[in-house]
Amino acid sequence: MAVGAIAFIVVILLILVSNIRVVPQAEEYILERLGGYQETWGVGLHFKIPFIDRVAKKVPRKEQVVDFPPQPVITRDNVTMRIDTVVFFQITDAKLFTYGVENPIAAIENLTATTLRNIIGEMELDQTLTSRETINTKMRASLDEATDQWGIKVNRVELKNIIPPATIQEAMEKQMKADRERREAILRAEGEKKSTILVAEGRKQEQILEAEAEKQAAILRAEAKKEAMIREAEGQAEAILKVQQANADGIRFLKEAAPSQAVLQLKSLEAFEHAADGQATKIIIPSEIQSIAGLAKSVVEIGKDK
Repeated sequence: MAVGAIAFIVVILLILVSNIRVVPQAEEYILERLGGYQETWGVGLHFKIPFIDRVAKKVPRKEQVVDFPPQPVITRDNVTMRIDTVVFFQITDAKLFTYGVENPIAAIENLTATTLRNIIGEMELDQTLTSRETINTKMRASLDEATDQWGIKVNRVELKNIIPPATIQEAMEKQMKADRERREAILRAEGEKKSTILVAEGRKQEQILEAEAEKQAAILRAEAKKEAMIREAEGQAEAILKVQQANADGIRFLKEAAPSQAVLQLKSLEAFEHAADGQATKIIIPSEIQSIAGLAKSVVEIGKDK
């Protein structure tokens, strides 16, 4: 009986231990009692009643990513293409997620395909290829509103690939090649144009500098010639002033010395002597000097020699 009692106690302890649950971070447990929803367990230690309670579902609360395969869609201009999408979602209500829909991931996939067809059906091919952000925004808003009743919040939707038909893809590649060649030709032409402009500007600047240098040289030459003429004129003027000053000083000295009549007559003869030194062939002698026979004869002899 003692062994049986110990065994019974051990079994009871094992049952109690097996009904202890520890809920980890970023998860929630759905507890059912006799088949019905009882409560939602958060992070921490919990105990369920044996044979009555059970953990129906473990619900992750972290953001999840689902990559759906390409879905065929038709644009407004009747072009069939395939688009695969990536949906980022998070469970906000574990109870609604558990009991709201049978298979939440499959439901989101079907809802994504339907919403994508509706949005693309209102757009043309070119608009579809260039409006990813617009499509992503519309998809997220539609999915978030529809999945709210399932306890799911759609955070972001991304169009992973847009695959047009092979013929259209080939035409697009040819167009892109032509656009690249056109841009290359434009860039080449722009480069040649800029090069020509730079060369012309360089020549123009060179000519301007040469003209400026020639102008500056002419100005400097004119300034030098002007300065030389000024210096020469100043020298001549100064020489004339000195000669006149010397003559004036000589006259003043003669006046101060009060020379006799004989000295004045001798000075007059000296003046005529200088006059005789010129190129004149004839000399006119004043009558006052003719009276001086000896001096006149000397002056005449000087004139003959010249």
